[in-house]
Amino acid sequence: MRWAGSIGPQHRLGRRFHTFGAGSLVCFPPGDCVGVEHISIGASSLIAPNVTMSVGMAPGQPLPSGAISPVLRIGDRALIGRGSHLVAHQSVVIGDDVITGPNCYVTDQNHVYADPATPIGRQWPANDPVEIGPGSWLGSGAVILPGTRLGRNTVVGAGSVVRGAFPDHVVLAGIPARVVRRYEPGSGWQPDLRDVLIDAPPGWPAAGAGSWPS
Repeated sequence: MRWAGSIGPQHRLGRRFHTFGAGSLVCFPPGDCVGVEHISIGASSLIAPNVTMSVGMAPGQPLPSGAISPVLRIGDRALIGRGSHLVAHQSVVIGDDVITGPNCYVTDQNHVYADPATPIGRQWPANDPVEIGPGSWLGSGAVILPGTRLGRNTVVGAGSVVRGAFPDHVVLAGIPARVVRRYEPGSGWQPDLRDVLIDAPPGWPAAGAGSWPS
């Protein structure tokens, strides 16, 4: 039943998306999906169960000024962890080969509180585009706030809250997140990494070589 309930590019629901790449899959049960006509999913990507993907506050709303469809763009070979939320209004771009742990939250919109006389929920929210660089990894429970731009192959520690622009090849952790490790050409990772196995053991398929049935 789980397999039959999943959504692929040829599924009637999959065809409603702006783009739904070959070999990609939205697993069953899907989370809430709003504005799917403004959501693009690349090829060979996997959206785990209970992932919310939304564009706008409600179905049928016009896009805000300056927004261009697709507003939420997920690249090729991405893996979005179970129970995560991708909430886009202006622009959220998730690059190729990005993986997230479960229960991550990525949004380009936040409430404002500039007017002390008006309840926060009645003040018009502010948008600021978000970009997660290709090859990055968001640990479980990471929160990516509006205006964040992560470089290529960035690591975000579990439970971190991130806002701001960061270069390629850094490790972020904390609330608010800060750089705790970076790669420096010529000297390597600073501070040093412990010994890790980079290549897959013999007999394992190459990472990213396969795709999910459509």
